[in-house]
Formats: sequence, C-alpha cells, structure tokens
Amino acid sequence: QEQLQESGGGSVEAGGSLTLSCAASRYIALRYCMGWFRQVPGETREKVATISDIGRTSYSDSVRGRFTISKDTRMTTLQMTSLKPDDTAMYFCAAGHGCHSFHNFGQGTQVTVSS
Repeated sequence: QEQLQESGGGSVEAGGSLTLSCAASRYIALRYCMGWFRQVPGETREKVATISDIGRTSYSDSVRGRFTISKDTRMTTLQMTSLKPDDTAMYFCAAGHGCHSFHNFGQGTQVTVSS
C-alpha cells in the first residue's frame, strides 16, 4: 500500500494558522480522491475536507470558510486559519477511490489549539 506522510502539525493559539502537508506518490495524487480527517481520542473520526481527482473540493460544516484543501502532483495541503480550540485533534491524510470511500490513511499529525 502506498505510504502517505503527514507533516506540519503543532501547537498554536486560537485565531492562528497552520498548514498541513501530505506527501504521496504522483500516482496517488492524480488518480485518487485525497482527504483530511481528524480524530479526538474517544470520538468518531471526522472527515474534514476532500479534493477529488479532478479538483472538486468539499468541507465539513465545522471548517468551511476557514480551511482550504489543495493538491499538486505529489502533495496534498490543508491550510487552516482562524483556528479554534475545538480544532484540536490528530489529523490524518487519506486516499480513496472515491471521496466517500477512503482505504489508505497516514500515521497522523497532531494539531493543538490553545485558548
């Protein structure tokens, strides 16, 4: 299975910004839907943003207007602005045959937002 490697997580104060990156092979970035998920211990994993093979984007209500997903041939990026403490979670990059079915997840990168 192709490896996905996230980077860019960290700690930031509320209102701040972070950019997450996901490195993958050129094949995955062009052929699959790429997505970002997040999960807090003890809670269900949440799909945050997706970008299809043709560049169509979708966002959860909780992040729409604050987060932007984009991709090039090898990198999928999640730009996060106006961060809130509720955005604190482990963020995972994922690849899927479609944007409703993801089969490959990275190891995750932690985002912590302090109030």
